[in-house]
Amino acid sequence: QVQLVESGGGSVQAGGSLNLSCAVSGTDYDAHCVAWFRQTSEKEREGIAAVYTGGGTYYADSMKARFAVSEDAAKRTIYLQMNNLKSEDTGMYYCATRDHYFGCITWRAAAFTNWGQGTQVTVSS
Repeated sequence: QVQLVESGGGSVQAGGSLNLSCAVSGTDYDAHCVAWFRQTSEKEREGIAAVYTGGGTYYADSMKARFAVSEDAAKRTIYLQMNNLKSEDTGMYYCATRDHYFGCITWRAAAFTNWGQGTQVTVSS
């Protein structure tokens, strides 16, 4: 059973930065699509960025300007660096995985089978 644990959320002023972490356990680490999603008050769950573990990185449209995804394979952890945060970035941030060997070819939330509990990000203006 895949387990995902997010951390690093918190409260920050507009223009600030946060670095979220997603620890992956309970499965072979390589060849998984691990993605970051967020749920805000104005939008349904939307994809931000993803890592195909041991492979490449992927970004949803308009997210690459202020968000950067990376991995530390030795720590089995995926990171999401968020810069120049805005009030509209406020929401719950989740990491999620697809089944083994499924690539990062979709941002459809239903295609991701395992989800963490989320970490709250609050940006004040």
